[in-house]
Formats: sequence, C-alpha cells, structure tokens
Amino acid sequence: MHKQRGITFIGLVFVIVTLGFVAVMGMKLMPAYLEYFSVKNAIIKLSKEPSFASMSKKDIVDEFDRSATIDDIKVVAGKDLEVSKDDAGKPVVSIEYQATIPLIANVSALIDFSASTESARISKQAAGVDAQ
Repeated sequence: MHKQRGITFIGLVFVIVTLGFVAVMGMKLMPAYLEYFSVKNAIIKLSKEPSFASMSKKDIVDEFDRSATIDDIKVVAGKDLEVSKDDAGKPVVSIEYQATIPLIANVSALIDFSASTESARISKQAAGVDAQ
C-alpha cells in the first residue's frame, strides 16, 4: 500500500490565506513607501543642484515644492523641510514624517519616515571609502 503524498486541503487553504494576507498588506503599504522614495529622491536631486550651497531656505523650499508638484508628492510640502547648516556651512535638508495606513477594520500601521541630504552624503562617502 502506498502512502499518500502531497498537501492536504486544510494545508492548501492555510497557504492561500497566508499568501493572500501578505499580498494585501504589501498592496496597502507599498504606496506609502513609493511616496517616501519620491520625497527622498526630490531631496537628493535638490542637493545635487549646482547652486545648492548658496541657496536660501526660501529657495530650497520653492525648489522642493516644484519637484513635489512634478513627482506628485502630497504627503509633505516644502514648509515641512528642516534646513540647517553643517560644519562646512553647506545646507542640510531633512524631513521626518509619519504615515498612517488603515489595514483591516480598526487596525492601522504607523510608519515613521526620515530623509536627509546629510545621510545621502555620508552614504556616498562610505561607498567611496569601501571602493578604495
């Protein structure tokens, strides 16, 4: 007599429900992450402007708002940017915000996002040190 091999019906239902749950969570959370990457790219693009070192806070805010309009960024605006100076006197632009995503019924996910031109510069320096 051969032993039956394979997945049982209950096991199949469990796998389908688990995959469905993961897919639904991914579809609900993905837009928040995509918008975060748009915000981060807008800040990095701003820091690569040739005149970035001499820009005033108003110029930085206006440039970010232009970029946000083009990239359809709605979660933050230029007025939410924090602009400071580093030790060398170059501007450092950073943003921190939270996104609340409703998941199921009264359950929501709260995600903290943070982006800065300083962290992008440090990452580039670290990559340059590793390459040497």
